[in-house]
Amino acid sequence: MSSLVQSVDWLAVAPPVIAAATGLAVLVADLFLSEARKPLLGWVSVTGLAVAAAFLLPLLDGDRSTFCLTGQPQACSYTADRFTLVIQLLALGGALLAALLSVTGLKDARGGIPEGEFWFLLLSSAAGAALLPASRDLATLIVALEVASLPAFALVGMRHGDRKSSEAALKFFLSSVTATAVSLMGISFVYATTGSLYLTQVADRLPHVDGQFHTLAQTGVVLTLIGFAFKTAAVPFHFWVPDTYVGAPLPIAAYLSVVGKAVGFSGLILVTVVAFPSYADVWGPALAVLAALTMTVGNLGAFRQQTTRAYSAVRLLAWSSVGQAGYLLVPIAAAGYSGDAEKSIGSTVAYALMYAAVNLGAFAVAALVGRTKSLNRVADYRGLYASNPLAALLLAFFLLCLAGLPPGVIGLFAKVTVFSAAVDAGLGWLAVVMAVNVAIALFYYLQWTALLFRSPEGEPQRHRVPAPLTAAIALTGVLGIALSGAPQLVLRFTATGLF
Repeated sequence: MSSLVQSVDWLAVAPPVIAAATGLAVLVADLFLSEARKPLLGWVSVTGLAVAAAFLLPLLDGDRSTFCLTGQPQACSYTADRFTLVIQLLALGGALLAALLSVTGLKDARGGIPEGEFWFLLLSSAAGAALLPASRDLATLIVALEVASLPAFALVGMRHGDRKSSEAALKFFLSSVTATAVSLMGISFVYATTGSLYLTQVADRLPHVDGQFHTLAQTGVVLTLIGFAFKTAAVPFHFWVPDTYVGAPLPIAAYLSVVGKAVGFSGLILVTVVAFPSYADVWGPALAVLAALTMTVGNLGAFRQQTTRAYSAVRLLAWSSVGQAGYLLVPIAAAGYSGDAEKSIGSTVAYALMYAAVNLGAFAVAALVGRTKSLNRVADYRGLYASNPLAALLLAFFLLCLAGLPPGVIGLFAKVTVFSAAVDAGLGWLAVVMAVNVAIALFYYLQWTALLFRSPEGEPQRHRVPAPLTAAIALTGVLGIALSGAPQLVLRFTATGLF
C-alpha cells in the first residue's frame, strides 16, 4: 500500500504560501498597531502579493509537482505547470490591483471597514485562488475553491450598517454554498465509482467503470459540472452577480469580476479536460448551450440597463461580466469536440488574461469617478474627458477592448481566437450566436464611450488622484496597450502544458 507523500517542494508552493503567510502576519500585526498606523497594513499586503507573484518567475524553468503518491509520479495533489503559472499570475495580479484600489478606498471609509480583517480576508482569498489552478485532486480542488470563496462572502458584506452590502453578501453566500454542496455530491459519486480523487487516475478509470455504476458516474460528472457552473456565474446560476457587485465595496467587485472568474474557470477546465475527458460527449454539448445562454442573457441584461435613467456603471459592468463569461465558456465547450483540446483551452486562458487587464482597468476608473460621485451612475461619466483626459482615454480604450474594436486590438484578437476555436470544433451555430452577441454589446459599450467625450453639465471638477489609484489605472493601461501592440505573445504565453 503506497503512503501519502512526504516531501514538499517549497518553491513550487511558494506563491499561495506567501499570500497566506502575509495574511496571517497582517492579522497579528493589526492587534498591536495604533489606529493611525493601520494604513501600513495595506502596503504590507500589496508587498506580499507582489512578492508572491515574483515567485512565479523561478517556476518558469519547468513543471514541478509535490504531494505525490510514492511510486506514482503522475498522481500528485499539486502541480506547477504552465497552466498553473498563468492562472496564478492572473489571480495574484488581480488581487494586487484590487489591493491598490483598496488602499485609498479604506482610508476614505475608515470606521466603516475594519482594515486588519479586510486585508486578512483579501489575502486569504488570493491564497485560495492561487492554490486552485495547481490542484490535481478533487479534494484539494474543493478546499482551494472554498478558501477562495469563504473570505469573499465576508469581504462583500464588510460595510457595517449597509443594507445593500449585507443583502449582497447573503445572496452570494447562499448561491455559493449551494454550488459547493452540489459539487461535493458529484465528487462523492465520482470517487465511489473510480476509487480515486486524483484527476489523472479518475481520467484513466472513468471509461472502465462497471456497467451497473455507469449511471452513478455520469450523475457525478454532471453534478460536479453544475457546481462549477455556479462559480463561473454561467446562466442560469448568475442571479447573484448584479446585486453582489453593486452591494460590495468597489475594489471587491473588481476582484470578484476577475479573480472569482479565474477560480471558477480554472476549476472547470481541470475537471473537464483533465479529469473527465472520456465524458466529453456529456460536458461538451452542455457547456456549449451554457455558453450561448450566458453570453445572451448577460449582454441583454447590460443592454436593458439603458432603459433605466439612472443606471449604475457597476451594475452595467456586472451584466457585462456575465456576457464575457459566456465567451470564456466557448473554447472549453469546443475542447469537448476538438481533437486539439490544448489549443482550445489556451484560447480561454488568453481571453481571460485580456479580460482581466481591461476589466480591472475599467473598475479602476470607476473607483476614480466614485470618489466624487457616490452613486457611480453611467451619467456621471459625461464629460470625463474635460476633467481628466487621461482617465477618459484609458476608460474608452478599456471599453473598446471589451467590445472587440480597434484600437483595442487585444480585445479583437481575443474574440477572434475564441470565435475560431468554435468554428474549428464544428460549433458553427455557437459562433453565430457569439457574433450576434458581440453586435449587441457594441451598443452599450460605444454609448458609454461616447458619453465620456460629450460636453459636461456644469464646470468640470478636477480632483487630486491618490498615488495607489493612479498606479492601478496606469498598470492596467500599460498592460492593455502593450498586449494590443503584440497580441501574438498572449497565445504563446498561454500554451497551457496541461496535456
